[in-house]
Amino acid sequence: MSVSVVNLTVHGIGPTERPLEPDEDKTWVTVEQFEQVLDAVVGRSDVRITFDDGNASDVRIALPRLVERGLRADFFVLAGLLGQPGRLDRSGLHDLMRAGMRIGSHGWAHRDWRRLTDEQAREEIVQANKVLTELVGEPVTEVAVPFGSYDRHVLRRLRRAGVRRVYTSDGGRATAGSWLQPRNSLHHDIGPKWAHEVLTGQPSLSLRARRTAARTVKRLRG
Repeated sequence: MSVSVVNLTVHGIGPTERPLEPDEDKTWVTVEQFEQVLDAVVGRSDVRITFDDGNASDVRIALPRLVERGLRADFFVLAGLLGQPGRLDRSGLHDLMRAGMRIGSHGWAHRDWRRLTDEQAREEIVQANKVLTELVGEPVTEVAVPFGSYDRHVLRRLRRAGVRRVYTSDGGRATAGSWLQPRNSLHHDIGPKWAHEVLTGQPSLSLRARRTAARTVKRLRG
């Protein structure tokens, strides 16, 4: 019997420490919103917490609150932006590792992977994983797709690069062992009941059908 899980995605938390990309503010949450989500997932083995973009708030705000609740998470880092203002640096990566967190790749420079040249694709998928592997001292084989933007060409590149698991932004529950993992992103307007609804709610048949159709289109397009 296949086991289903809910993957959650966190981006930035609290006051911003760098200029944000267009619409990026929509995925930043307050400390209170973040804590409400964490409290809702404590003790749930069917939830995975992930972080994208390698923001400084991953260590400054998220890490102590995860440790306090005995939670682990996967942090998908932009290898080419490490150390920039408002971003994680090498010391922060090691802080996460020492606390038992896992490191994955979010690529090199937060580009849309559907619009890469061959040279950019090598940098985003191969070089980023290589750099992160050297920094953390163990293989980095899982990735989170920037902007959730992928097609059959992107998936082919990831398979050829030996990526073991791919996280998207497609929403809904996931099969625990699947190579492609949909996730549910936290947004600036989530309320106190958001996490409970995502974790326990049963989407309508029409919503599930739309999500399945959208994922199928993404896998085949290109």
